[in-house]
Amino acid sequence: MEPQSQNLKTAPFLTLGRFHISEDYGFLLPNPLMPLLNCQFLTGYREWRLARLVLSFITMGYVWQDGETQPKEILPRNLALPFVEVSRNLGLPPILVHSDLVLANWATRNPGGPLEIRNLDTIISFPGGESLRGFILVTVLVEKAAVPGIKALVQAVNAILQSSPDSLLQALQRLRVSIQDITGALGQMHDYVDPDIFYAVIRIFLSGWKDNPALPAGLVYEGVSKEPLSYSGGSAAQSTILHAFDEFLGVRHSKESADFLHRMRDYMPPSHRAFIEEICVAPSLRTHVMSSGNGRLLTAYNQCVESLAALRTYHLALVTKYLITAASRAKAQRTSHLPRPPQALEERGTGGTAVVSFLKSVRDKTLETRLHPSG
Repeated sequence: MEPQSQNLKTAPFLTLGRFHISEDYGFLLPNPLMPLLNCQFLTGYREWRLARLVLSFITMGYVWQDGETQPKEILPRNLALPFVEVSRNLGLPPILVHSDLVLANWATRNPGGPLEIRNLDTIISFPGGESLRGFILVTVLVEKAAVPGIKALVQAVNAILQSSPDSLLQALQRLRVSIQDITGALGQMHDYVDPDIFYAVIRIFLSGWKDNPALPAGLVYEGVSKEPLSYSGGSAAQSTILHAFDEFLGVRHSKESADFLHRMRDYMPPSHRAFIEEICVAPSLRTHVMSSGNGRLLTAYNQCVESLAALRTYHLALVTKYLITAASRAKAQRTSHLPRPPQALEERGTGGTAVVSFLKSVRDKTLETRLHPSG
């Protein structure tokens, strides 16, 4: 009988606490509010970016969970404080931006496989199903298609500094091809994104609280500021690609468009913004081509400008399909199976701008940048 006696002595007493069972609430989690998240264990740039991705999605979901008619006007401190801390660390505003939604929100299903949509997935999603997945991942492929163009831009700047016309010509040709590839990648939106779902379901979660009648005063970040803060929503204008190409090619936009684009740079990671600023202070490509008397350079330069204008024309057509036409269909109640779409930003981009007139303006100003042979 001795072994049984020993077992009784060594067996731990049965307590509820060992099993995370509450004396007062049983299996219920007592006071199940989210605790204040602690950022001290985040190490390295990649972890901070991932934390921002998670916090930005939670924030947009929280604010717009009941639609535009009942948006939350106060972001609770247990979300506001860590989101603002992470954002300040990364030099970004505390709202979902392009660098969260797209640049940090993709993964390969098969790490050894190709970077194409069937081998990609998002890390975090909103409502919108396959259309949201398609919207994000097609934009990822647009960013990937720009890589040769970004490299060509660097090559071109160095070629000007080194007075190497052959290298500059090669760089401009590569830039043109990259811009055309971006247009091709963008075309996959038609295959993967339903316009009615984008308009009625997805758009609201990309909307901000600046220039938005649904939240005219902005959003109070509890524990951060007693006054509401206003930030623009996610926008393609927050991608560094076209900003860099515009600066390099010397495209000059109207004051209204330029003001909006420059404001969107505040929504980019600081290092990406610094890349644009570096191009701004580099020798002017346009001036160099004009003064070179090199007909091949002039032709290659104009082909880049024309390809960029064509990309903007294509983007305008997409916006017409996914915003203007979709809005008309929603008004005609042809999409009754979907939620009532948001009205506050009707015919405006999620960044808050009058999107069609803006896109027409930047396209037209791009075309005006073409050079004409002298004499």
